[in-house]
Amino acid sequence: MKKKITLNEEDISLFRTSVAGTRQVTQDKVLHSPKRKKISQVAPERLIQEQVDASYYFSDEFQPNLDMDGPARYVREGANHYELKKLRRGDYSPELFLDLHGLTQSQAKQEIGALIAACRREHVYCACIMHGYGKHILKQQTPLWLAQHPDIIAFHQAPKEWGGSAALLILVEQDDFIQR
Repeated sequence: MKKKITLNEEDISLFRTSVAGTRQVTQDKVLHSPKRKKISQVAPERLIQEQVDASYYFSDEFQPNLDMDGPARYVREGANHYELKKLRRGDYSPELFLDLHGLTQSQAKQEIGALIAACRREHVYCACIMHGYGKHILKQQTPLWLAQHPDIIAFHQAPKEWGGSAALLILVEQDDFIQR
């Protein structure tokens, strides 16, 4: 533990004479407006319609050709494979999180659709979907659904700090997409 330095009377009087005639500064608070609109500002009917529209892309019959060896991963045709590597390393921090624990497959599809719609609406590039382990149903189905959606650029099994093998990090295409 450091020793507490005590000042002698001469130093104290020197300090008081140097600050004589000053007054305390009042701190005024500056509030900055948020850059994005909040979800609550969007009409509830529009949210429901976006959720239904986004879940339209998910089919249980269609089986995309995904590499099932190793962690769940996918990069859209024509997208930069380096984005997948950045996801794997954890270079992207997700801004939105979706927890699918306890949901049925149809509920999970709707929630994933709502997440993708929210990401596009709020200009969120990276999000995290936590599907959990359970009976491995959602763990197996979630990558198959995501690979079908046209707004998904890439996804990869999340690094340990974002859920490990029980979660996926996704990159969602934005209208005003600027390469990072």
